[in-house]
Amino acid sequence: MRHNSLEGRVAAITGASSGIGAATARALAEAGAAVAVGARRTDRLEELVSEIEGDGGRAVALSVDVSDEQAARKFAADTKEQLGGLDILVNNAGVMLLGPVEGADTDQWRQMIDANVYGVLYCTHAVLPIMREAGGGHIVNVSSVAGRVAGAGTAVYNLTKFGVTAFSEALRQEALNSRVRVTAIEPGFVETELQGHNTEDVQKGISSVMEKIGDVLQPEDIAEAILYAVSQPERVGINEVLVRPLGQK
Repeated sequence: MRHNSLEGRVAAITGASSGIGAATARALAEAGAAVAVGARRTDRLEELVSEIEGDGGRAVALSVDVSDEQAARKFAADTKEQLGGLDILVNNAGVMLLGPVEGADTDQWRQMIDANVYGVLYCTHAVLPIMREAGGGHIVNVSSVAGRVAGAGTAVYNLTKFGVTAFSEALRQEALNSRVRVTAIEPGFVETELQGHNTEDVQKGISSVMEKIGDVLQPEDIAEAILYAVSQPERVGINEVLVRPLGQK
């Protein structure tokens, strides 16, 4: 598939130390964007930057905990300062901790809401004035199929991702006068490290779902969808993209 070049554009990607974030950084850099990769695990970020630069791209590693408002603001400011602008924000950082509501560890709820909701809000709030002053931009929020379909055992994760999808649509309406495009990307089952942060019982359930699906999505599949959205002509707004593995019901 041919994409419009992202030459001269700067992308900031959160949760870029692994999975969808790292794959997106590679894809956007390959298309010509300079990328700021943000996460808490800076050793992983440095490796990713070396890889991108080795392939002839331009990248910087920035330590960020998106659930910290000041850190999110600094991430946006440092991207602009070090790479000369900020045209694309990919709000990808997130946590998926599953299990029933009754008897849940409520610290896990706070962890998910801090990363999945406040992380998106803080980073978005930080980049909007930068994009408006530059005459436009693009914000991509990584939601989930869990932002459309709720189920037992995923209630609080559903809460956060339904929120991201709703926020994306409201933001799209607000930001269009600033020529800022907004896209919600909703992945189905993707093989990433997210699943491994759950209890053993939950992981067994996830493995059984994975077996039923068969061939699950890879991070690169979602990176390709993000690249498709951000490389459209300026008149085109790709508002929502739902991507499931073929075998997922």
